[in-house]
Amino acid sequence: MLTDRLRTRLLEVLYGQPTGLPDWVEQLSHGTDAGYFAEGSAVWEVHRDIATLVAGPRALLMQALHPGAMAGVHDHSRYREDPLGRLNGTIRWITTVTYGSREQADSASRWVRHLHERVQGTYATTDGRTVPYAAQDADLVTWVHLAFADSFLRAFQRFGGRPIPGGPDAYVRDWAVAGELMGVPDPPRSVAELEQRLGSIRDAGILRVDTVVRETVGFIRRPPLPALIRATYPALFRGAVATLPDWEREQLGLRRVLGVEEAATRLVLKASVALLGEATAPQQARKRLAALAEQDSAGRSGTRA
Repeated sequence: MLTDRLRTRLLEVLYGQPTGLPDWVEQLSHGTDAGYFAEGSAVWEVHRDIATLVAGPRALLMQALHPGAMAGVHDHSRYREDPLGRLNGTIRWITTVTYGSREQADSASRWVRHLHERVQGTYATTDGRTVPYAAQDADLVTWVHLAFADSFLRAFQRFGGRPIPGGPDAYVRDWAVAGELMGVPDPPRSVAELEQRLGSIRDAGILRVDTVVRETVGFIRRPPLPALIRATYPALFRGAVATLPDWEREQLGLRRVLGVEEAATRLVLKASVALLGEATAPQQARKRLAALAEQDSAGRSGTRA
């Protein structure tokens, strides 16, 4: 059936394998602690929502505006040769930090930081100066964290269709933990602080668009996806653009999103929910939590005896 083929291709894009549960997702059912984020928390709810399909492209668009981040991707990433591999790796880190044990989240973050150790080089400023960069520089890891937090929050607010547990501030505050795991110094812990940090970077004149950025935006607009799902991606891309503030959208040279385009985004997201069903990572995390609760109960019973 066509729906089965669509589901297979979508799972392959998101998780790197078309059928079955990836081993790293199954591992989320194991572990000796409850993880950094409680079941039903703001982070749990935002990251299990289908609006993440919009948040991903939006975060990439934002990240491309920073010349240091863009240089790192352009010089060291294999995103053109293996875009799905890079996507799968990012999804694995986000999912593990969100739903895994603390040990699993720490390990996943250490691995990403290790990969980033070799990502360094130089880029030219608009006035001809040469500036060194390294992926673990405080300004770069901060920009990536800000882009991620803002994108997943705004995409959920626009397309999630339900309130965030504890409100938007709870999401920013809780996801600051992930920023700290990646070496972000003092990540924002409220929406107001998030907006202030983004505004200060914008006002500092750091962000820019050049030929490389325009090429990257073109790639994000039309990535080499499997044919069966290629036709639905433009709606997700336009949904991502719809959630950008005007200053970012205009700087990237992207036109305003029409109402009919946003309606198409909602239709594609609804169809994706029907194809994929409930997110598997939270299910695995709940198994771990249930096992921990059973162990705790047995321990209390033994103590009373």
